[in-house]
Amino acid sequence: MSQGAILTDVNGRQEAGDERRRRRVAVVGAGLVGSLAALNFARMGNHVDLYEYREDIRHALVVQGRSINLALSQRGRRALAAVGLEEKVLATAIPMRGRMLHNIKGMTSVVLYDPCNNQCLYSVGRRQLNEVLLDACDKFPNIQCHFEHKLTAANLREGSMEFRNPKEEVISAGADLIVGCDGAFSSVRQQLVRLPGFNYSQEYIETGYLELCIPSKLGDFQMPANYLHIWPRDSFMMIALPNQDKSFTVTLSMPFEVFAKIQSKEQLLEFFRTNFRDALPLIGEEQLIKDFFKTRPQHLVSIKCRPYHYADKALILGDAAHAMVPYYGQGMNAGMEDVTLLTGILDKQLPLDKALAQFTESRWQDAFAICDLAMYNYVEMRDLTKRWSFRLRKWLDTLLFRIFPGWIPLYNSVSFSSMPYSQCIANRKWQDQLLKRVSGATLIGVILAAGAIYAKRFI
Repeated sequence: MSQGAILTDVNGRQEAGDERRRRRVAVVGAGLVGSLAALNFARMGNHVDLYEYREDIRHALVVQGRSINLALSQRGRRALAAVGLEEKVLATAIPMRGRMLHNIKGMTSVVLYDPCNNQCLYSVGRRQLNEVLLDACDKFPNIQCHFEHKLTAANLREGSMEFRNPKEEVISAGADLIVGCDGAFSSVRQQLVRLPGFNYSQEYIETGYLELCIPSKLGDFQMPANYLHIWPRDSFMMIALPNQDKSFTVTLSMPFEVFAKIQSKEQLLEFFRTNFRDALPLIGEEQLIKDFFKTRPQHLVSIKCRPYHYADKALILGDAAHAMVPYYGQGMNAGMEDVTLLTGILDKQLPLDKALAQFTESRWQDAFAICDLAMYNYVEMRDLTKRWSFRLRKWLDTLLFRIFPGWIPLYNSVSFSSMPYSQCIANRKWQDQLLKRVSGATLIGVILAAGAIYAKRFI
């Protein structure tokens, strides 16, 4: 204890910081993953500089970037619990117990996420969650936040950085470890790309998205609140998540060529009358026209890369390491789980270069897996959810889950457990193989039985 510094965490507890682990850490990006990473590094006794190119979100009138609501699941909850913030976040979050599907005629049906254990996702506001994490950072004397600092240059080998503020002034800084949590278009990752041995790929899907809104009415929700609402339409879809102010954040996802065909107000209204007849009066024609034409559809990208570190000098986490399309609701959860796994490895007090190498090795396959799953889930949400085969498999998974505890459906393993993502896929594969064998054997048995009956009666 004589060598440790006494620090106070977000719950008022006192912890001893180990001199051997105390470093100057620069976290670039004060979003959800960045602020969570800053908290964890600070709890270990490090001095943390948290840099963000935007203004402080807590004081901003207009927040840049996506405002899509977030679906908090087990992996994110675990990360928040580790820093004492889970209960605070869940206190205002809205539970979503399943998908409410809206067909072309406006009729609805419900598919619960977990009929066995009643587990659910939680709709949380991106801004609200970010504010909670930044407020927690403010309680640590060894975290210093630097807003409106845009990273313009970095030398990872030397641990040096240059930032530019709104006055166009160049600010130099240094760190023992640079941690990039600066999103899908990460400046820190751009520096890693220049180093030998770094593999990187990105894929844009032919689908864009626009954000719309279903406002509250008379101070209440216009649709049942405790569901993720989906309008599956084969090649496109619309989803809606509930907000704390009783509104719904609506995301319209369609191929760019479909967006391009809608050029006038009349075409837009006719498109909604044809495809989303029950949603149109909830959004309102005037509001729909205003929101649809005020911005262009945004692109969605999936990014895979490795390694996630350079020696003991640099590291990337979250979307900077594995950006994914948002259709499994795991982007934030996977990023937060990065921090959980990294913290567990750092707690072993290995040399930092070995610890970062271990993180990369233990994470990249699972990160690749969830990127692939997110791509698959878009197809499931826009098309498969309305098919009888999907409903049958969902029913069968639920039945087997009740009977055999070892049978964990894919969605449950991804959203309601901490099972490695790659293992979730492997788990699904053996389940598929088993069901194929059983169904094949059943079919053969039926054919043989029918043949025996026929022979007995007519031959």
